[in-house]
Amino acid sequence: MPEEIINRVAQSKLITFDLEELYPEGERVGIDLKEWLYEGLILREKEFRKGVAAHDWSQYENTYVAITCSTDAIVPGWASMLIASKLEPHAKKVVYGDLETLETVIYQEALQDFDFSSYQDKPVIIKGCANKPVPQNAYLFATARIQKIAKSVMYGEACSAVPIYKRK
Repeated sequence: MPEEIINRVAQSKLITFDLEELYPEGERVGIDLKEWLYEGLILREKEFRKGVAAHDWSQYENTYVAITCSTDAIVPGWASMLIASKLEPHAKKVVYGDLETLETVIYQEALQDFDFSSYQDKPVIIKGCANKPVPQNAYLFATARIQKIAKSVMYGEACSAVPIYKRK
């Protein structure tokens, strides 16, 4: 008679923390300031303001927006502030930086607001595989928060976890 197969992963006390569950739905969009610069390099205030005023900002309704400048232009701080002020009534979130910076900020805010109390004194595994764009910083933020209260922290999947932290 064959020996019964026991699923030890299902029986373990491990709790999985999945960063994808914190991923807020919504389109991510990048805005490049160079589009409003003369030859992509020089900010001429009058023309810049005119271009910004003529832009259809409603297209960013319920989006997450990253403002950046892809050229080596020296752009004054007020330029991105002006863009952000136009996006404010429409976008869910606006940051200065690339799309990875945007994702990092989104996750940082989500993790600050997350209630980790259910992980108190438990062995926790931070799920490693993601189908959504989870930035590396999100894993660092999650580790820092969970490590303060968990018995242990691992990374990966239950069948092949990498130990990260164990309380002494």
